[in-house]
Amino acid sequence: MEGDGPRLQALGHAAAYAGADQQGYPPVSRRGLQRPLRALEYLEGTMLDVARDIIGSQPILTAFLAIGVGYLVGQINIFGFSLGVGAVLFVGLAIGAFAPKAQIIGPIGLTGLIMFLYGIGILYGKQFFEGMVGAGQKYNLLALIACLVGLAVALGLGQMFNIKIGHTLGLYAGSMTSTATLQAALDVTKSKDPSIGYSIAYPFGVIGPILCIYFMTRIVKPKFPAKAQRFHMGEISVGTSFAGHTLGDLNKKVLGDVQVTMVRKSGQNIVPTEGTILSAGDAVLVVADSQEALSGAAAKLGELAPGRLASDRADLDYIRVFVGKAGVVGIPLGSLPMPSGFPAHLLHVRRYDADLVPSPDLMLEFGDRVGVLMPPERKEEIRKHFGDTVKATAEFSYVSLGLGMVMGVLLGLIPIPIPGVGIVTLGIGGGPLIVALILGKLRRTGPMLWTMPLPANIVLRNFGLAMFLATVGVNAGQPFVRTVAESGFTMLFIGAAVLLSTVAIVLLVGHYMMRIPYDDLVGVASGATGNPAILVYSTKMAPTERPDIGYAMIFPSMTLVKVIAVQIVGLLTLGSSAGG
Repeated sequence: MEGDGPRLQALGHAAAYAGADQQGYPPVSRRGLQRPLRALEYLEGTMLDVARDIIGSQPILTAFLAIGVGYLVGQINIFGFSLGVGAVLFVGLAIGAFAPKAQIIGPIGLTGLIMFLYGIGILYGKQFFEGMVGAGQKYNLLALIACLVGLAVALGLGQMFNIKIGHTLGLYAGSMTSTATLQAALDVTKSKDPSIGYSIAYPFGVIGPILCIYFMTRIVKPKFPAKAQRFHMGEISVGTSFAGHTLGDLNKKVLGDVQVTMVRKSGQNIVPTEGTILSAGDAVLVVADSQEALSGAAAKLGELAPGRLASDRADLDYIRVFVGKAGVVGIPLGSLPMPSGFPAHLLHVRRYDADLVPSPDLMLEFGDRVGVLMPPERKEEIRKHFGDTVKATAEFSYVSLGLGMVMGVLLGLIPIPIPGVGIVTLGIGGGPLIVALILGKLRRTGPMLWTMPLPANIVLRNFGLAMFLATVGVNAGQPFVRTVAESGFTMLFIGAAVLLSTVAIVLLVGHYMMRIPYDDLVGVASGATGNPAILVYSTKMAPTERPDIGYAMIFPSMTLVKVIAVQIVGLLTLGSSAGG
């Protein structure tokens, strides 16, 4: 065997040179390759260490890194499902796991949470309080039972599988995709455990209700009328039956919700008033929110006669302007001051993609586009009166925003004693939400305008939610990895059970026992579970305005219920543990 050594060595050299390139240069030996590989590995490790150090020492950079990459990941669409802003949470978790020293400290996350909840309250204040009467009470009761059953399922399975109470409360918050509930759980447990449970349950908390609504829609096969246009206009020639009557009399006795916007008398178009007396042969331009109402008015007054008014602009012309002045926003049209010295009348209001009838109780918002009848030479005065700037769609009062948030935070600090439990508060989530709901209902207090344009509201809410989720994700990154490795599948199962029990109660009980209209029902389910992505999907399954209204009635009240319930459970559980 010893004699074979030189021969094997020679074969090795031959093999090495057999791999030479076409120019005759031999390849690098194994030892020669190892050196640059080690250098590359060292360089790679050094770069990763530098990245960890930068991320760990720059919380602002870390927050915006999580937001930017999170939104990018959230746009990935798989079979119609995407995480949206929720992806910020998971990117934050990945960053926190990659850089153990990364922590976003200070009030950044809480500020974001307040921005999100305040925007929700301002937007849905009116619908929320309208939902406290009539059918809304029944809908809220159903959602309340479903949410409490979901909490009971979380606690029962958590106890069965020996899951820590912080993780259990986080699983409940994540299944409901409720950031306010998560913050309440963090406050009551004083640990990062709820963030971990929240992160595990969150994905199914979004996709679970969507799947449930999809299968329920396939089973029920609901039918909805075609989406009706909300603005109809027509010209009516007045007959002899109402000759000699004033418009005020007609509005009270005949027209109802039909609005008279222009009258033609003696060959001249005029702006109507309550005292305008109609004669046979006069014509009126009317607007209504349904074709049936328009046809009914025509049958009572005379007959439809298109072309008599609109073709003549000698005395009254028409102009469309943007609402850009605070002085005309948040005031019912019945009390809205118009420019003095000449006749002017609102014909219609266009809000985003919808035309609205200018009813007396309708309030203008920044960014609305109004159609006004006025003398042709007065167009510039109308523009100045309303502002007429598209910039108004992104403008709002920072004074009212600051005051509203201050009042909300103060309300959240008020202690609420519960006998046998302890002290709970509305917290940083509940206080601003309640104040915003009230201000959203009021809309205006003297010169103080509380509302904001929808585009500005969306920016405020989404940015605030992104800041909060980035903070939660980064700060919980390391514990999240450890917990998932230990009991991730068990916690995922608990989160799914919580979500399915909640949604099943709403959909099954609401449809088969309470006979709730299906478009209302999916709105209630969306509000009970909370994530806006669920509402978007619900409006696809039920293409009416009712899912939005149901969501507005349920989401705020159930958010408050979850915030209070989580605190009560936390105080009872942690108090008994400390006592033991």
